[in-house]
Amino acid sequence: MSIDPKALLTELIRAALKSVAPEYADAAILLERPRQAGHGDFATNIAMQLARTLKRNPRELAGLLCAELPPSEWVEKVEVAGAGFINFTFTPAVKTAVVLDALSQGKDWGRGAARGVKVQVEFVSANPTGPLHVGHGRGAAYGASLADVLAFAGFEVSREYYVNDAGRQMDILALSLWLRYLAQFGIEVGLPPNAYQGEYVAEMARELRNAHGDRFARVTAADVLADVPELPPSERSDDKEAKAQREQHLDALIGNARRLLGEDYQWVHGFALNEQLGDVRDDLHEFGVHFDKWFSERSLFDTGLVERAVSQLEHMGHVYVQNGARWFRSTAFGDEKDRVVQRDNGIYTYFASDIAYHLNKYERGFDHMIDIWGADHHGYVPRVKGAIKALGLDAARTDVALVQFAVLYRNGQKTSMSTRAGEFVTLRELRNEVGKDACRFFYVLRKSDQHLDFDLDLAKSQSNENPVYYVQYAHARACSALRKWGDEQAKLAMADTGALESEHELGLCARLAVFPEVVQAAAVDYAPHQIAFYLRELAADFHSWYNAERMLVDDETVKLARLALAGAVRQTLANGLTLLGVSAPESM
Repeated sequence: MSIDPKALLTELIRAALKSVAPEYADAAILLERPRQAGHGDFATNIAMQLARTLKRNPRELAGLLCAELPPSEWVEKVEVAGAGFINFTFTPAVKTAVVLDALSQGKDWGRGAARGVKVQVEFVSANPTGPLHVGHGRGAAYGASLADVLAFAGFEVSREYYVNDAGRQMDILALSLWLRYLAQFGIEVGLPPNAYQGEYVAEMARELRNAHGDRFARVTAADVLADVPELPPSERSDDKEAKAQREQHLDALIGNARRLLGEDYQWVHGFALNEQLGDVRDDLHEFGVHFDKWFSERSLFDTGLVERAVSQLEHMGHVYVQNGARWFRSTAFGDEKDRVVQRDNGIYTYFASDIAYHLNKYERGFDHMIDIWGADHHGYVPRVKGAIKALGLDAARTDVALVQFAVLYRNGQKTSMSTRAGEFVTLRELRNEVGKDACRFFYVLRKSDQHLDFDLDLAKSQSNENPVYYVQYAHARACSALRKWGDEQAKLAMADTGALESEHELGLCARLAVFPEVVQAAAVDYAPHQIAFYLRELAADFHSWYNAERMLVDDETVKLARLALAGAVRQTLANGLTLLGVSAPESM
């Protein structure tokens, strides 16, 4: 026996409305689960909603509706509560039916019906100029889980990484690699302070030498430094003029690298890109994060889309020229100031390519697009949304979800955890410390836009205080009980769930029943943390029941019913953990 509780109650309420207020028989009916179990299984505020229109007291109207509800074998009790809510309590048979639903649907338990809505989720998209750090890790965990939740809820999802393979940052990485490479041949130029300093650059330089010898080292230090302005004294490091001088020094070095290497410059540039992008791919793969498309920023220039997007904005009157540069009137769309899209030297800005990228998304026909950015990019939202509107596109189809940084703690103290002083903590370091499962689960324990304190000691502990251990242990316990039974799993489908009568059992059934609703809410709200919260609550209910009741009792009917309940819990935990990218161990 399987019924749709909301559909059943909606039908009953409409029948009552036809008797009490037939003109409102088609009114929208909201049914929600009360927060307290004692208030029934579902509640509606329909009486309060119509009271003013019908000029009736809400409680009185609720009473009239209750009196006109058709009888149902599935509804045990109906009562008026509070200011005029109508609470419904189902019979135990309705509550326990969820057990067989979960068992029969298996890996599809909780899955929503196909919606025919194409959603693109773009996340991580870190510049491929170095290893991923713990901030990228939170964005990766959130984006991957959100995409999986959306797909499970019935959306057609495309997961995308936007590769920033064009622009100045990649030029800086290529220069940093080349200078480290030259040093191996005694050509000491010195690495500018605003170049990439990490050991990973030195490792790439060694790989470049091993593969190509001195092919790119047939220059002198004087050649590299020709016409390069000197760096300002270090004591002026915070001075605005000194910062500008450092940038000029760096740009001059990049210009010389391009001139001296000629066609080989793009080869060195490509080597740096491929090495770092390959490292990012491997890191994310080990983290359980996968993409359907890696979109190249360079392709936007190669296809002329950047030029087309800016020209289209200019044609529509949203771009003006000032001091030789082209500016987008982003203040007309709520931004704090106008933004340059093409500099006076003809080079397009990063913002221009971002406009083109969003135009490309719309042209690919996605119904909805979700950009997942670090919280430090919050000021970027108005200008991007403004550009979308300026292009004549529906900006409501694009949402931006912001992800706050994660702070690591050990022994209650904030820690860098890095073995390389002064550098960021890599995602790989964190994963090696606490494991993939703990990383993925802890990262989605809070709303993405909330600050996250990551307790390293707790993440590694095997205790009930560790949420991922607590949930995984519940799954392993359910598996253990079924292993001890050792009979054919097919028998569970024949269980008489009417034998589930205790408060623990009915409460556990009620918790199972909301799983599909939690999935839908997590998808609509872009909130995979709701899945994590739910799994902790389900695990708590299961542990309480497991400790209170024996499963392998003599009564065959009760035993089979309890084992079926354990099987349903196991399936629900496995499905939920999968959505979060966390394993569901069968033993611990």
